Formats: sequence, structure tokens, C-alpha cells
Amino acid sequence: MTARRPVTRLKAPKVARAAKDVRRIASGTSSRQTGRAAEWLAAALLMAKGYQILGFRLKTRAGEIDLLARRGKVLAVVEVKRRGTLDQALTAISREQFDRLLSAGRAVLRQRPSLAGHELRIDTVALAPGRFPVHRRGIAPFGRA
Repeated sequence: MTARRPVTRLKAPKVARAAKDVRRIASGTSSRQTGRAAEWLAAALLMAKGYQILGFRLKTRAGEIDLLARRGKVLAVVEVKRRGTLDQALTAISREQFDRLLSAGRAVLRQRPSLAGHELRIDTVALAPGRFPVHRRGIAPFGRA
């Protein structure tokens, strides 16, 4: 019989981690708080217009929906954009983002039988400092008819 050798386990080499940039983390937190405040402001505007808010920041496989709102038989997938000017905010949705929002809205319609028969629409609420929010219904991505 031969003697068994003890099994030696290999350890992964230690990797030096870079110090986190506090400014970067702080600005990310600030942006997230600003974005959430913009979503709440947009929700208040929509409720004042008679919409029922069904959800905030809904995640689907296709993407995230900032606000899901319903008014009558219209189900609105609302994208909230806050930029320096209203023009920048109103033109901030790309073709790819529009397609993701449309797919996400269709996924919500499939997952919630109570919403069957609703018309799906992509809306945007544009916000800019010192300006009243603008709600655009039935948008098309910039450059598309």
C-alpha cells in the first residue's frame, strides 16, 4: 500500500481592488434621486389628468417601464425624461428605446388578463428645470413618422 498524500488546495490569487471614487458614487445616487423625483412629478401630472397609475419602474424581459398608467381603455407606457431643456427631453427617445418600450408594454398586456382589450400607447413626460412638465401622448421615436 502506498501512503496517501494530503490534498493541497490552490487559492485564487488576491486581486487588489481599486478604491471607489466617492464622487462617482455620489453623483449616481443624486441622479437616481432626481430620476425618481421626476417620476413622482410625472405621476402626479398624469393623475391630475385622470390617469390611474398602475405601476412604477416595472421590469420586463424587454426593458423597464417608468410608469404604467390607464385611462379608460388606453394603457399608457410612460417614459419620463428629465433634461436641461424641454426640447432635449422630448427628443430623447431613440428608435431602439421605443421598440423596447413597445415590447415591454406588450409583455405587460400578455401577463395581466385584466388589461385585455386595452389599447397600448407609448407616452412621454418631459421635464426641465423651471418649466412645467409636458405630457405627449402616442409618441413616435425621433425620425420615424
